[in-house]
Amino acid sequence: MGAQSHEQAVQAQFGAQAAAYLDSAVHAQGTEFAALREAVAANAGARVLDLGCGAGHVSFQVAEFCEDVVAYDLSAPMLEVVARSAAERSLDNIRTWRGAAERLPFADGAFDFVFSRYSAHHWRDVGLALREVRRVLAPDGAACFIDVAAPGTPLLDTHLQAVELLRDGSHVRDYSAAEWLCTAGEAGLQVQRLQRQRLWLEYASWVERMRTPELMRAAIRALQQGAPAEVREHFEIADDGSFSTDVIVLWARRG
Repeated sequence: MGAQSHEQAVQAQFGAQAAAYLDSAVHAQGTEFAALREAVAANAGARVLDLGCGAGHVSFQVAEFCEDVVAYDLSAPMLEVVARSAAERSLDNIRTWRGAAERLPFADGAFDFVFSRYSAHHWRDVGLALREVRRVLAPDGAACFIDVAAPGTPLLDTHLQAVELLRDGSHVRDYSAAEWLCTAGEAGLQVQRLQRQRLWLEYASWVERMRTPELMRAAIRALQQGAPAEVREHFEIADDGSFSTDVIVLWARRG
């Protein structure tokens, strides 16, 4: 799939469900928000890029501490949700901008912070995107990437990527901690710390949020039910299809 075709798939997948992401508990809640707020609060007048902003949860969390927040996403309907919600919250320092992670239309060193939450697994070229992140970071700037993490073993990795793709045709890849460390280093980012946390995904809302077709839902359930014990135990697969997975929280500075 070419770059344009993939971008079209992302826009088609997320456009109709933009409003659902604003109310999604998975996206609206998270212990990592406290760390993002703390980092920004310690830097008066910070300029922040919310990369792959979705419905704008990161932007809303940090805006009160910032001079300028750019909510950046490929989906125009998502950005409309962000703009409307920002206006309702009187957050006039949030502005929206549409584009791909691999092509950031900003000057070198434009941001003190780049935050990206649950977006990188949709990027067509994560290495190129991280190089762009480094470019737009100020010399002493910091980035934080939060995303579902792939397990380090092939059996578990294959299961996760399969159910993700069946659920969402715009999925590219969940990356392992080792892949994140390697790709960030190659992009010129110096990793400061890497943490893991666990995320519980309630099956019904997880598939409904992406309007997953019934055929694909049946395939996901078949994979789960036929999975070996090692897979079922790692992902804590429940009888209703709900499961848990690892999330990575990676902080890096411009190298």
